[in-house]
Amino acid sequence: MMHNYLDFEKPIAELEGKIEELRHLIGSGEVNIADEVSKLQAKVDKILVQTYSKLTPWQKILVARHHDRPHALDYIAQLIDDFTPLAGDRAYAEDSAVVGGLGRFRGASVVVIGTEKGSGTDDRVKHNFGMARPEGYRKAKRLMNLADRFRLPVITLVDTPGAYPGVDAEARGQAEAIARSVETCLALRVPLISVIIGEGGSGGAIALAAANSVLMLEHSIYSVISPEGCASILWRDGDRAQDAAEALKLTAHDLKTLGIIDIVIPEPLGGAHRQPATVISAVGEALDSAIKEFVGLEGDVIKAKRREKFLAMGKQELG
Repeated sequence: MMHNYLDFEKPIAELEGKIEELRHLIGSGEVNIADEVSKLQAKVDKILVQTYSKLTPWQKILVARHHDRPHALDYIAQLIDDFTPLAGDRAYAEDSAVVGGLGRFRGASVVVIGTEKGSGTDDRVKHNFGMARPEGYRKAKRLMNLADRFRLPVITLVDTPGAYPGVDAEARGQAEAIARSVETCLALRVPLISVIIGEGGSGGAIALAAANSVLMLEHSIYSVISPEGCASILWRDGDRAQDAAEALKLTAHDLKTLGIIDIVIPEPLGGAHRQPATVISAVGEALDSAIKEFVGLEGDVIKAKRREKFLAMGKQELG
């Protein structure tokens, strides 16, 4: 299987290229070089472990943005049975950057909402690269209210560089739409579980992630601003994005230490894009455990726990 390699993965790319060439020779039946392939594969595995055990924040950003990383619709397809998509905000239009609807997660009815980046050029354009407009957040608010009315848990899958910053979006009330979505998250009397599956960019992410439990994949990121935007503001130099990435503390392990997220979900060796089915299954297990924590709790208790969680942020002393 061919991969799209990141810059820091060049040694891995070279070795896997050699393995692919040797496998073609094996297939031709001319030479038996299975032992050589095994040795090269062992080297690849060793380099993968060495590389991915010490990724810098900037390298984690590159992994989180990888084109082959599974997207919201991939998770829905594997984890949600009988998914019925619901469209439109009942005010202006449909926004394909936010997908959502009703379905069954392990036999229980749920409402699922996700920001979808798309796969392939045409699909990415259709989904606006995961950057939602106001109607997307109003659709999310509508679906959350639906879940609240029928006492259904809400699962949100977050993968967005941020809300769409276009003039048309601002004219239709982008900031208010995000704020109303956050307000709705906090007011829900049903469990709200969010998973950061790739990028969690600014208000565009928090609009769906003001949750009882925030889960985060090991190589995903979650931040108030992109490193490029931060560098442009602080230093008037977008080339210092790597410095900004270090300062922003946007990795899963940093955010777990800071108490911003609740659970870090390990990814397969080499990142989620190498074994999509495996990581989606792991997310399913984590979601199941997170939802079970709220089984039997009254709606007011669920709402109060969520409120207390966010009020406590920033109050803990860090070592």
